[in-house]
Amino acid sequence: MTTRPVVLGTLVLAGVLVACADTPPPPAPPAPVTSTAAATTTTTPANTGPLVSVQDVDPSIVVEARYFTDHNFVGERIDGYEANKCLVTPQAAEGLRRVQEELRPKSLSLKVYDCYRPQRAVNHFVRWAKTSDTRMKAEFYPTLGKDRLFPDGYIAERSGHSRGSTVDLTLIDVPARPQAQYRAGEGLANCTAPQERRFADNSVDMGTGFDCFDKLAHTANPAIAQPAKGNRALLKSLMDKHGFTNYAQEWWHFTLRGEPHPGTYFDLPVR
Repeated sequence: MTTRPVVLGTLVLAGVLVACADTPPPPAPPAPVTSTAAATTTTTPANTGPLVSVQDVDPSIVVEARYFTDHNFVGERIDGYEANKCLVTPQAAEGLRRVQEELRPKSLSLKVYDCYRPQRAVNHFVRWAKTSDTRMKAEFYPTLGKDRLFPDGYIAERSGHSRGSTVDLTLIDVPARPQAQYRAGEGLANCTAPQERRFADNSVDMGTGFDCFDKLAHTANPAIAQPAKGNRALLKSLMDKHGFTNYAQEWWHFTLRGEPHPGTYFDLPVR
């Protein structure tokens, strides 16, 4: 697959594809920091800049930043993730707070896996994409060759997460069930297996695990049985109601409509 160079400020990422898959940014007002020729990369500090911690807006939202751990499709902590935090734009945080309000009477909560993603993390994915490393294949892309992850749309050239208004999340019961702790090198569980045979994440059943690069992770896949089908529908309907659009190939992936920085890719670390 041939791609044109992607210019991010002075940074050029040529001919490679990096996680995670994303739809083109929706129409929105121009970002305040942009270039007329290309997207912009900026390193505004999080505590004074355009991003906030979602737990400062609603402390009840659970954060499990998978890229702060080595339990992800690469198999190691990703550059730029220095804390178990979810940073997003204030507009996205407010939308998540409203979703959480609606979940509370149902004894459910949001759990976020990834929010804002620094450009340096995307660069890490670029390096991984060039290697033959498949140590996490058995869990995260068990039915595909690594060379198919990019052309099949599970991984994309640029991540909307770097714009600060895209989130990966799920639903958990309240009180939450115990959460398994992954240890590097332990046996991997196929993300497409029935819930009782997958990694013991404390998510409600969504039909696959998180970051599962498989058609079963497509939000509307008819092969998904109840209760997973109902859980996906509930998450999608509430996120849509409060301003987010789902990416059809990933049940967990949502982007705020009218996001405030559609042409800006931030590179501050998550800390």
